[in-house]
Amino acid sequence: MSPQARRDDLIQAALDLFGSRAPELVTVDDIVARAEVSRPLFYRYFPNLRELQVQALRTVTDGLIDGLAGLEEGPPETRLRAAVRGLIDVADHYRAGYIALLRSGSVIATSDTDAAIDEVRNRAVALILDALAVTDPSPLLSLTLRCWTAVVEGALLSWLQERTIPREHLDTWLVDQLTAMLAATAAHDSVPSP
Repeated sequence: MSPQARRDDLIQAALDLFGSRAPELVTVDDIVARAEVSRPLFYRYFPNLRELQVQALRTVTDGLIDGLAGLEEGPPETRLRAAVRGLIDVADHYRAGYIALLRSGSVIATSDTDAAIDEVRNRAVALILDALAVTDPSPLLSLTLRCWTAVVEGALLSWLQERTIPREHLDTWLVDQLTAMLAATAAHDSVPSP
C-alpha cells in the first residue's frame, strides 16, 4: 500500500469508528485495530490522535465542498436542489464526522476545523449567488444566504440524529425554505433605508 493510501486508510478507519461513537471517544488502539495495523505504523503517519481527528474531519469538509461543486445544468432551483442533495449525501456518508464537526463544544474543534466549516459555508453562499446570477448581493441578501446555510446545518444535524422525515423530502423542504426566505428578503430589499 502506498504511503498516501495507508494514510487514507487510517483516516477512513477513524471515520468508520465515528459512526458508532463520538470522535473524542475513539482511541489510537481502536483505529489501529480497525485498520489492522500496528501502533508504530499509526505514528509514522500521524504524530498524535488529534492530528488524525482533524484530518478525518477535514475529509468530511472536503467532501461537502466537492458535493457542492457538482452542479447540474438548468434553472436555479434545479441546480440548487442538486447541490442540497449532494450535501445530504456527503453528510449522510460521513454521518458521525459531520455531527462531530458541527456539534457545539466538540473537544476536537480547532481553528482549522472552524476554518474548514467556514469554507463550506462560503462555498454554499457563492454557489447560490452563481445560480441566481447575482454578482453584487445586497447586505440583506448576503445575510439571508448565511442564515439559510445555518438552517441547512441545523436541519442536517437533526435529520442525521433523528431521521424523522424521509430523505427524499429533505432537499425539497430545504430549497422551499430558501425560496421563502428569498421572497421575504426581496420584499424588504425594496423598502428604502430609514
